[in-house]
Parts: sequence; C-alpha cells; structure tokens
Amino acid sequence: MPLALLALALLHLAIGASIGLSVDEAHYLLYAAHLDWSYFDHPPLVGWVQWPWVAMGAPVWLLRALPSVLWLLSAWGIFHVATQLPRAPSEAGQWALAAFALAPVLHVLGIGLVPDTLLMALAIWILALTLHLVRQPSLPGWRWWLLLGLALGLAGLSKYTAVLLAVPVVLCLLLRYGAGLLLQPRVWAALLLALVVVAPVFWWNAQHDWLSLKYQAQHGSGGSWDALNVLRFLVIQALAYGPLLLAGCMVSGVPRSWRWRAFFLIPFAVLAYMAGGGVSLPHWTAPAWVCLAPFAGLVLARAWAAGRRRWIAALALLQALICTALLGLSLGGGAPLMSRTLLVTPEGDNPFSDLFGWDTAGERARALASARGLASVSVQNWTLASRIGWYAQPLPVHVLDIGMSQFVLWAGELAVGSDTLLVDVSRLSFTPPVGEHGFARCTLLETLPVYRWGAPVARFNFYDCRGWGGSPKPLAAAPGSP
Repeated sequence: MPLALLALALLHLAIGASIGLSVDEAHYLLYAAHLDWSYFDHPPLVGWVQWPWVAMGAPVWLLRALPSVLWLLSAWGIFHVATQLPRAPSEAGQWALAAFALAPVLHVLGIGLVPDTLLMALAIWILALTLHLVRQPSLPGWRWWLLLGLALGLAGLSKYTAVLLAVPVVLCLLLRYGAGLLLQPRVWAALLLALVVVAPVFWWNAQHDWLSLKYQAQHGSGGSWDALNVLRFLVIQALAYGPLLLAGCMVSGVPRSWRWRAFFLIPFAVLAYMAGGGVSLPHWTAPAWVCLAPFAGLVLARAWAAGRRRWIAALALLQALICTALLGLSLGGGAPLMSRTLLVTPEGDNPFSDLFGWDTAGERARALASARGLASVSVQNWTLASRIGWYAQPLPVHVLDIGMSQFVLWAGELAVGSDTLLVDVSRLSFTPPVGEHGFARCTLLETLPVYRWGAPVARFNFYDCRGWGGSPKPLAAAPGSP
C-alpha cells in the first residue's frame, strides 16, 4: 500500500504538470504573491506556505508538489489513527488507506492546493492528538496539550470552518476527564497557543473593518433554505467520496466510537445544513471524510474477514473507475467525452475546459496591453480574475462586477475614465459593457482558440476598452457571439 500511495502521489504530480491552474489554485498563489496577514475570503496559511516557492519563481509543476505531500501526510495520519483504534484488526490501516485512495475528490485536492488540502492533513492530526490524550490513564503532560493547541491554531489559519473541528475535540476531552479539566493550566495554555497562532486573522480583520468575518457570516447564511438542495448535496457527496468511506458510519465494535465519529458528523451536518441555503462545494467536507477514513478501514477490514468480499470488491472497482475517469477527463480537457467538433458555448458544456489556455491567454494579455498602451487587465466576474491575474503578472486585474472581492483590495476599482484590456472567455462569457455607465467603446483585438488533444475546449476574446464610466451589471453573451 505505501508504494501504491507513492505512485498515486507521483501521478498527481504528472497530471499537475500537464494541466493549468484551477480558479482556486491561482487565487491562493496570488495570496503568496501579495503576502499579507490575512485575506478577504480566507485565512492566510494557504498563501504563506506557498510564498517561498512563489518568491523563487518556481514553475507550476513544482508548486503542485506541496498538495501531493499533504495528500501523503493525510494518508499517513489516517493509517496511524486506524491502527491505534481499540480492537482494530491488523488490516484496518490498509483498508482505511484504500477507502481514502479511492475517494475521487481527494485526488483533486492532491493535485491543487486549496485551504481544504491543508485542513484535511491538520484534521487527521487533531484527531490523532485527541485520541492520544483521551487514551492515557492520567492527564498527559504539557507537550501533548501544546501540540493540540498548535494544530488547532494552524487549522484556524487554514480555513474558518476549522472551528467545527474544535467542537468534537472539546466533546471528547470533557467526556474523558470531566468538567475538572477546565481547571488545568495546561489546557488553558493550549487554548492560548491556538489563539496566538490564529491572531493574524483577527489583526487583519481589525485593520479592515472586520471585512472577512462579515463576509463569512453573510456567505454562510446563504439564501432561502430548500430541502432539495440538501438532497442534491448528499447525492454529490456520495459520488464524490464513495460508499467505502461512508462505511465508517456503521457500527464498528469500538467502545464509545460514536464520539470519535463526531469529527465527521458535526462538520458534515453543519455543511449539509448550509447546502440547504445554496452554500456548498463538494470539497468543503474533505477534512470530515478524512477523519472518517480510519473508522471506514476498521469496518471494511471486519466485513472482508466476515466474507463480504464481493460487495467490497465491486464498490472498490467502481470507485477506481470513477477516479480514473475524473483524472483522465481533467488531463484531456474533457476528451474523449466531448465531441472533437464541439464549439464551446458561452456557459460551457465542458467544465474541464477551464483548466486550459490561461497561461497562453496571460502571455497574450501582457503583449496586447503593452502594444496598446494599457496599464491593466479587466474581467467581468471575479472567478475569471485569478488565472489571468496569475499568468498576466505584473499587470493589475480589475473586476468590473459590482461587489467586494480580494481583487478590489489588491488593485482597487477601475477608475472612471480609465482604459483597460478586457479579457473574456467562452466558458463564462459576457457582452462587453459599452454604453451608459460602461465603456465609451470596446474594440475586439484578437480571438484566441484553445485546443486539447485536437478538440476545441475554450476561446478567449481580448478587447481594447476605453473610457470606463461606471459599474454596470455584467450581461451574459449570446451563444455564438465573438
């Protein structure tokens, strides 16, 4: 199994060297290029850990070594916890690793670094530390409590949802040691250390009118709640992580094991509820699933020994095929499922096309801006800003859409009367904003088609736009428009 995991990590690197940055990856690399105490939409650790490589000008394939390492560290943590569970069969660690390695979305996090990649490695470390603290015959020494405080603080520097991990930690410790634990100085020292580590987030927010915390509170509340959204969330989760990991919720025979499954159940339940309000992405639950993996390994090991091998083998094969299809589609830009003659529509039928062409588009943006005397690049939606912002450096990027984003903090809003190079991409295309409150005029300079394995996957349009007059609401372009 260790050799298989190493082979998978090398596969992640190989795929990462062959595809472009995702929207999130580029966004967090720009964190490293604009080093700060924290950022508008996330805490700073995802930018900090990449800063040395970004400062040295490392290529994308080398930048992607970090998520591969974190993926391997998560696997090691899962194996360690599975082997430490009471009454765990000797094969529990191997089955836990198998359930982890056959979860499709976790491979995506092993290729591209996002806050959840960091948090899943930290989450299994926090679970391992809590398990160690609870299993001791008496209150452990200071070292273990300070390690727990450090791990919780680093989790808080990774993502705001890390607070959901603190709840099962407190639950497990209080159930083991009782309320008298709150009188122990080492416990408060751990809490103080966690707060010191996460203090940069609050420092930055205090300097920016608590901008990030207000955004997270509003973002987390979502819109009107709908049970169908929760059902959709559950279906996507089942496909994204697979039934092998879900086996961790079954009865395992480990005494009081349900309190340990709280590391999965509490974050998952909160995120499922948030999904009811329309706020959900599949990878947000990754740390919770990683914490469930050791228990899945225990259940699977016992089920295999009990003779339920056909079902387990069938499920493992199915998940392996899904993983292979996902990685293959990412590598091929959607081919071969996408027709070789498919014209990418404005909203796009090919989500994998978004991984290609941005590096070339960034180079062309720099060249065209220089030739036309334009000092900035603009896009009409914040999701289009990170890739062009990364690949077109050092040009500043303006987001013309109304609303606050990290790009407003970095580059400010486009000043009235300014000229800019407007970049539009077929996957999320908008009509150039010309007229009242828009530009005085926009001239199409060039169209850049993007191909992958001979099939068209995207198209970039570059406009020379003059005389910005305001902030109109972006209008989606009509299908087939240039």
